[in-house]
Amino acid sequence: MSLQLGDTVPDFTQDSTAGTINFHEWAGDSWVVLFSHPADYTPVCTTELGEVAKLRSEFDKRNVKTIALSVDDGSSHQGWIGDINETQCTTVDYPILADADKKVSDLYGMIHPNANAKVTVRTVFIIDPAKKLRTSFTYPPSTGRNFLEILRVIDSLQLTDGYSVATPVNWKDGEDVVVAPTIPTEEAKERFPKGVTEIKPYLRMTPQPNK
Repeated sequence: MSLQLGDTVPDFTQDSTAGTINFHEWAGDSWVVLFSHPADYTPVCTTELGEVAKLRSEFDKRNVKTIALSVDDGSSHQGWIGDINETQCTTVDYPILADADKKVSDLYGMIHPNANAKVTVRTVFIIDPAKKLRTSFTYPPSTGRNFLEILRVIDSLQLTDGYSVATPVNWKDGEDVVVAPTIPTEEAKERFPKGVTEIKPYLRMTPQPNK
């Protein structure tokens, strides 16, 4: 299955380190970051799962739930969590899906046979409270992910959902944003009282409206 932006993500029921997960029900009204791993007891994954645990407060303040997936079973996950907590000096406090039957991996297209037919690639799905896929990243098994970039994308999505703006290259929370091209400049000046700078008729900047 090939998931595209804007699609409603598939629901599933699967075992996890937190018990049985009914995905849509578990997600509730939160945003979700679902991220997959090639296998348990792998070095890059160990650092990644530890980093997500360390960033718990950042995900919480954005109303984001995190959930990992590996194609090993639950007992393997539990042993691996001990290693993650020890080596990364943290506590993994979010579920890891046990996808030994590859049900979820196949449902979400996490296995790329030309890369490796036996393991999931490093896929990230950012899902909104309406269960729509808003962003996806795919990395090869050898390359660890940048979760600060994932947080930055979530900031952009949540901001642009609420205001008629877009975020420019390398934008970070608190920086100026782009006025949507569909808004005439005079109307933009009324909508954005902090000011609108017209660089070109199609390129107008304004201070981030929710700061």
